[in-house]
Amino acid sequence: MAFAREYSPSDITRADIDAGSGWMLLEFGTGWCGHCSAAQPLLQKFLGGYDATHLKVEDGKGRPLGRSFAVKLWPTVILLRDGQEIARAVRPHEREDLAPLIDALERGP
Repeated sequence: MAFAREYSPSDITRADIDAGSGWMLLEFGTGWCGHCSAAQPLLQKFLGGYDATHLKVEDGKGRPLGRSFAVKLWPTVILLRDGQEIARAVRPHEREDLAPLIDALERGP
């Protein structure tokens, strides 16, 4: 899985995400968020071991995509398969915080 370094503006719609195929890791946050910055080494290492699309979405007040996923804290990392949420982690600091995502990826489709 390629690690996305930059958050992209939220021009992606929920319909785009729902229509996706395969594994996708959707990361909500922003470049100025301390929690988001602190999580990057962990997420980069995690993403190196799996075949999935990584999409970093810049989130904030009034951003509909984050609200549609009920994102309240950053970073929120959501694992999807074929557009459906499988697992999520909020403010991961250690590998154990990613356990629901790891378990889902290792179980496979």
